[in-house]
Amino acid sequence: MLALFYLFAAISVISALVVVSARNPINSVIALIVCFLSIAGHYILLNAQFLAMVHVIVYTGAIMVLFLFVIMLLNLNKATEPMKSLATRIAAVTAGGLFFITLAAAIRNGIQVQAANDFDAGVGLVRSVGHVLFTEFLLPFEVSSVLFLSAIIGVVMLAKKEKHQAEAPVEPLTEAERARRTA
Repeated sequence: MLALFYLFAAISVISALVVVSARNPINSVIALIVCFLSIAGHYILLNAQFLAMVHVIVYTGAIMVLFLFVIMLLNLNKATEPMKSLATRIAAVTAGGLFFITLAAAIRNGIQVQAANDFDAGVGLVRSVGHVLFTEFLLPFEVSSVLFLSAIIGVVMLAKKEKHQAEAPVEPLTEAERARRTA
């Protein structure tokens, strides 16, 4: 179990480094997908299968596809990308160095984290999540579903064309009108 944790951690860190260091945005998105999948592996190790599957569906499926479409629609080229000023690059290197020093100091001093509760094998399972969702959080769950329904109705109403704004049907041109327009 510990070996799987270290494997998923190594995959997460390496793919995150590829995300920020890749020159091609498509490669960066693919590395971010690998990072998200390794984080889902961490959720499975924590016995949170429901959270792992939601993470894969929402982040890896929906959000990454959205990122990919945006990158493809923007058609990012190096020629159109403005160069950063020297001050911006110096500030970025300084901020990164300070962050690294903070991390090194935290690792050197050690971090002690106490468990809040004892381990419960049924905490992250679908059954326990569904039970809590439909008992303790029933009202917020129903209110959010009504909110989503009203948003969907609003979008449909905004997208629907008004009858008076609809275009009149186009009648075909007669031979005389067609000859006059081409002349």
